[in-house]
Amino acid sequence: MTYVTGSHHVTLSVADAQEDVDFHVKVLGMRFIKRTVLFDGSLPVYHLYYSNAAGDPSSVVTTFPWAQAGFYGKRGTNQAREVLLSVPDHSLDFWYDRLTAHDIEVANVERFGKRRLAFRHPSGIEYVFVGNSGDERIGHPGYGVPQEYAIHGIHGVGVHMATPDRMVEFAGESFFATGGLAEEGAVLGMQIGDAKHGNHLEITVNRSDDQGTWGYGAGTYHHFAWNLDTLDNQDAVKFGIEGRGYTDISELKDRKYFKSVYVRTPSGALFELAVTHSDGGWTCDESPHELGSRFQLPEQFEHRRDELLGRLEPIDI
Repeated sequence: MTYVTGSHHVTLSVADAQEDVDFHVKVLGMRFIKRTVLFDGSLPVYHLYYSNAAGDPSSVVTTFPWAQAGFYGKRGTNQAREVLLSVPDHSLDFWYDRLTAHDIEVANVERFGKRRLAFRHPSGIEYVFVGNSGDERIGHPGYGVPQEYAIHGIHGVGVHMATPDRMVEFAGESFFATGGLAEEGAVLGMQIGDAKHGNHLEITVNRSDDQGTWGYGAGTYHHFAWNLDTLDNQDAVKFGIEGRGYTDISELKDRKYFKSVYVRTPSGALFELAVTHSDGGWTCDESPHELGSRFQLPEQFEHRRDELLGRLEPIDI
């Protein structure tokens, strides 16, 4: 049987590295768990990881800061757009006040009958706090964020597209969407796999914006990763996707902490099929309490450590 268990991580293209660290750590209170580099291409670019207290795969937000390299993207339609994060349902007033105190514009919005908070990353990427009850994932208490209000982890992903029918079909046939399809105005909501939390896909019908960019570029959402649990299951899902004619799918890529396959979906959003490495995932090179304390490199880049550190902007964690 092939399946998707839920979310694994989300990866964004942001602007400056230090403002990204400050936003996720000092404003959102997330735990900094990894500093490494982009594995693809030749440009030295940071890859930064943030999570909840335990570093649960379904809690991890990762970023590539592109301003130093001069790469900028464009948000638009046919693209992933919203970073949906799960917070305790009683915490929204706390977060409204905290974000406002940090000079971040925040709006109360309602979606599917529940209040949410909408705000933006300094590079412009759209974030949404979704209040949830019964989310067992433990938030990280940092920089004045009490644990009882801290971010549980990922709630899901919001994508924009001009025509949603093919994406709904793809989600059902290839990503094992469960339950009914919720509709509210121009937004369709569904859940992927059988996880209790972190597996929501929300599709906004957007025919007014121009096509967004898909490559690396500051200010844009790069990909959303789903948890496939095992390599055998990952293979089965990949073969199933290819068998339905979606051949814009990558070979297996070893990301040191997980192994991944990438597929371009009918929405334009890039989805990743991720499996955490069996040798420990985030803790394969740092103990749980040391996560994020050292600059980590894959073996093929280790001989360039001094060069890469010298070319990357210094950041204060």
